[in-house]
Amino acid sequence: MNVLNLSKKYIIDSQLYVSVMGTSFAIFFMLHQNIFRFPTVLLIFITYFSGYIYTKYQGNKKILLKVLVFNCICGLISIFLIFYDHHIEKLWRWAIIVFIGLLYDSFFLKYFIRKIPLFKVFYVGLTWALINGWLIQPEMHFPIFFITWLFITALVLPFDIRDMKEDVVVTFPQLIGVENTKILAYSLVFLAVLISIFYLNISFSIPFFLTTIFTFFLIYFSENTNKESYFSFWVESCSGLPLLFLLILKYFW
Repeated sequence: MNVLNLSKKYIIDSQLYVSVMGTSFAIFFMLHQNIFRFPTVLLIFITYFSGYIYTKYQGNKKILLKVLVFNCICGLISIFLIFYDHHIEKLWRWAIIVFIGLLYDSFFLKYFIRKIPLFKVFYVGLTWALINGWLIQPEMHFPIFFITWLFITALVLPFDIRDMKEDVVVTFPQLIGVENTKILAYSLVFLAVLISIFYLNISFSIPFFLTTIFTFFLIYFSENTNKESYFSFWVESCSGLPLLFLLILKYFW
């Protein structure tokens, strides 16, 4: 039990886990495009980690200053990695994505994206899609962009189901009900896998297809009464499954 509690505190609650999953999803597409570079991987992880930490502690004034200092350090490291990797164009792409992240939820803004009813799920998906389909690519890769956007948007919807009784801003489960929200999530995942079949190499579309099967089950069993770990671990793991299935299939094939 202590191991589980420690894992939850230092891996999941710390935003480390979601950052690793986001980075894994990006690596999956980097391998597909044959553009894997370690400095880029580190840049993606730092961007995710600092961004999620920043969002998590917006309401905690005691720790916010430390978070801002941490984010500044992360920003300097990210800039160094971009210059070290000799991809100067990535600097302004990265800066735009960071700016979009700030618009999501920042203490200095009177109005921010998180307060807009129904828009949050699409905005989170947009941020991930820009990283996978634009930041790490030589130029905008629209199939990867839309696969990521649709898939991540679908994954955010179960979290809205989890929080439907606490959310003060209108969400899809509150507006159209839990079952219709699940249907919406199924539709988004189906569109994502459809694009992957047409535009990804078969050795990559199969791992993504297997991921969507697992994702469908998790969406189906998403309920407001589920334990927190169901969402913060199992649903969050879906974005890391394409890379995991890819490695498993390469090993056995």
